[in-house]
Order: sequence, then structure tokens, then C-alpha cells
Amino acid sequence: MGEIIVVCNVTLDGVMQAPGLPDEDLRGDFPYGGWAAPYSKDAMGRVLGQRAGKTGGMLLGRRTYEQFASFWPKQPDNPYTEALNRQQKYVVSSTLRDPDWVNSHVITLDDIPKLKAEQDLVVLGSGELLRSIPHLFDRYILLIHPLVLGTGRRLFESHHQPLELTHTEETTTGVVITTYRPATREG
Repeated sequence: MGEIIVVCNVTLDGVMQAPGLPDEDLRGDFPYGGWAAPYSKDAMGRVLGQRAGKTGGMLLGRRTYEQFASFWPKQPDNPYTEALNRQQKYVVSSTLRDPDWVNSHVITLDDIPKLKAEQDLVVLGSGELLRSIPHLFDRYILLIHPLVLGTGRRLFESHHQPLELTHTEETTTGVVITTYRPATREG
């Protein structure tokens, strides 16, 4: 049985919307796109380094997949491009039909438990997907940035789940990398 591991950039107030680019996700007139960029080099390098060489696939929502597919395959001489091209990518979508990024497959929400039974899956970003299947996650790796935005889409808006901290690590840019798993209930 595999695990589903969520890897997500969030602000101190839980915002996950548009961490990478100014025009990444303008929904709700979000004015702070690209907020994670000044903090991310050390943090993402550590998280991706921990995942290097691990087997499994990526589980992505359509919006995140389209952002990645429009950027990463066009980045020559980049160590992440080759790894991402090799990685199996499973895109949960009811509208995407024929993804053109190598090793990409369109699936439905109903396909996720079967995939999880076969392999580990890492979810990057993909807020709508995260909010639709929170009961399936085995681990959360959150890159908590020293920033409060006060507005924007949050990781979870109406989900209740006790979590247990299993690891924490500081970065040189003030990002704290935390790892949580669902808390086990006794009694």
C-alpha cells in the first residue's frame, strides 16, 4: 500500500494560492502571486532533495498540471526538468483530455484509491484536489513561509482533522518545513 504525501507552500495564515508566479492564479483578484519566490530556493531544494530517487507518481489537479506543463518541459539545463519529465503524472480532471507532457495520464477521483494501493503519490499544490480528498492523505509536508497575506485561497477552509507533528526543519530564509501525519486516536 502506498502513501499520498501532500507537499505545499503556505503562508503563516494558511494561504496557498499562487506561490510561484505573479499571474499564476488570479482568482478573486488575488494580488500577491509569486509570494513564495523570495523564500523558496533553500526550502524547495531540501524538500525535493528528500524526494530524489523515490519511486511513485505525482498527483495533480488540472490547474496545477497546466501551470507545470507550460513551464517545466521548456527549462533546459535544469535538474528538476529531467526528473519531472521522467515522473509519472496523474492529473485529476473532468475537462482535460489529451495531456501532451510526457508520462501524463488523466484520471478521475475514483481512480485515486487504486493508484494509492499500487504506489506512493506526491501532491504538489492542487488546492481544489486537496480540498476534495483530504481523507486520503498520509503525510503533509508544509513549507510554512514567514508571511501573512490576509487574503487568498487557503489549504483547507472547512476540514477538521487532528494531525501529529513528525518532523520540523528550519531554512536559511525563515521557511519552516513541517511534516505531519493524521493523528492516531486511542481508546
